[in-house]
Amino acid sequence: MTDTVATIAQTDPLSLDLGERRAKATATTPDVREADTAIWTDPTRGTEAGFWECTPGTFPARRDGYTEICQFLSGAVRIEVDGEEPVLLGPGDTLVMPSGWVGTWHVLETVRKLYVTVPDA
Repeated sequence: MTDTVATIAQTDPLSLDLGERRAKATATTPDVREADTAIWTDPTRGTEAGFWECTPGTFPARRDGYTEICQFLSGAVRIEVDGEEPVLLGPGDTLVMPSGWVGTWHVLETVRKLYVTVPDA
């Protein structure tokens, strides 16, 4: 007997409807909105893949208990981490935020990314 594993494919992720944008709870500037949708989850391991979009503004972020890998599809963001030079990211760029990461996001243009989260073992 063989197990069947489904393939998940998302074509044209920039046109994917992520649902209604909601207020970004951790925003430190007004009117920051975000939306996201998971396209795959592994409940056994807690791993998830999906898309996230955020309008311009600033917010602090932490990655406690999981690592996030993301690929930017559109927009522009500046990431600041204490003790490091700010990084400007846009379409085609990749960001890895290991568990324990702490930084500040400055979304300069509405940004959309593909993300994968991997919980700590």
